Amino acid sequence: MFQFSRAIYREIASDIDCQACLPGQSAHEHVLKSCEATMERLSGDRHYFAKPSRTLFNDIRFCFPMSAQAKVWSVVTTYIAAAEEYLDQLPVAGCDVNGNPLSCRATTRKGTACQRIPLPHNGYCPSHQHLAETEEHELVAA
Repeated sequence: MFQFSRAIYREIASDIDCQACLPGQSAHEHVLKSCEATMERLSGDRHYFAKPSRTLFNDIRFCFPMSAQAKVWSVVTTYIAAAEEYLDQLPVAGCDVNGNPLSCRATTRKGTACQRIPLPHNGYCPSHQHLAETEEHELVAA
């Protein structure tokens, strides 16, 4: 995921407005850290990260002049889509992109995280598949 965040930064770095007022960090540093944070969240929390392109663009858009924002949006959406495609193609080996073991997204009756290995299509273990079905019904209703 590091490659995607750096690729976004490299493509838009020349358009950054160095005069952007940021407390404690430069505009370049803010853009780079925002790109890295978005990719980290995308790799670890895809089910609860609905619009990563919009989130990243909103985090960094004030660092660019209005004339460059269309280019920034295009670069961000292109690379986020490529990162999502890459994550979809990863082999399902019971580990995330960082090598950490996967666990079910549900919690037990005691309130602790479920420790079972989730199914690849929705992130829930076989015991908690009913939760995935209720999510689908909520999306259809909305």
